[in-house]
Amino acid sequence: MSEKITLVSTVKDAAPHIEEFLASVAFQTRVPDEIVILDGGSTDGTAEILRNARGITLIEEPGANIARGRNVAIRAATHDLIAVSDADCILEPSWLSFLLETLEAGADVAMGFYVPETETFLQRSMSAVNLPEASEIREDRFMPSGRSVAFRRSAIEAAGGYPEWLDIGEDMYVDHRWRQLGLDMRLVPDAVARWRLRGSLAETWTQYFRYARGDAIAGMHTGRNLLRFAVYGAAIAVLLSDRRLPRLAAAAAGTAYAYRPIFRALRRVPGVPEKVAAALTVPALMAFTDAAKMAGYLAGLRADLPKRPRR
Repeated sequence: MSEKITLVSTVKDAAPHIEEFLASVAFQTRVPDEIVILDGGSTDGTAEILRNARGITLIEEPGANIARGRNVAIRAATHDLIAVSDADCILEPSWLSFLLETLEAGADVAMGFYVPETETFLQRSMSAVNLPEASEIREDRFMPSGRSVAFRRSAIEAAGGYPEWLDIGEDMYVDHRWRQLGLDMRLVPDAVARWRLRGSLAETWTQYFRYARGDAIAGMHTGRNLLRFAVYGAAIAVLLSDRRLPRLAAAAAGTAYAYRPIFRALRRVPGVPEKVAAALTVPALMAFTDAAKMAGYLAGLRADLPKRPRR
């Protein structure tokens, strides 16, 4: 008989998707032994849906951010194996089974995968920019998302819990702690959660702005973010130059940068006209999201630093 496991999630104003999420949980080949969901103050009927759902422990704490919500839900869980996902996801039927199997094999952290759930051309193109294929992932470098992960209680306790002083990027912060601690983190590419991408450019800008702002506040990915400023600064300088060779070199570098996302788009977008449009759109979307990240990182550097614990 397998070990018992609790599924935890945090929600706020998730009414359009919560029932589909709950249905995907109910249709798991290995259903969770317990479901604990924290509502951070929904005003769109989400809490009412959850109150009427069967088999769910609902905790309501208006104002709780994602990190706080997960910590509270984990403390309320009665089992020592914890799976985490988000209410805007759709879980493949064997998602929990694969994660649990990996934990029972001795892993401290089972790193599930996630794939895009898309409806529009913009979403499909954006998925090529920000969601790699499973074949591109290296287990020793992969940082699991709170959309698709499971772990032992001892692992999250060793990390100090989710950082409640951080409003976004809390799962990445915990990932870095796990890597620093040398925990046994195993990739489970078959444990798939389908994740809905943002539906507009404005929402996409806000998403990546907030991600990068969180990076700056938490002191994460400093080198990566500084490199982005250096690369775009150099590219602008080259484009303003009247020399042909540097411009050709910059064009070649830009092509190499966009190569992999473009080929992802060619696989994910149906129809020849749409593929051609995606090949032209993806580089522009990459520059768009990079601009959002740079703006967010600068905003994070200017923000008042939170009171985070010393390590």
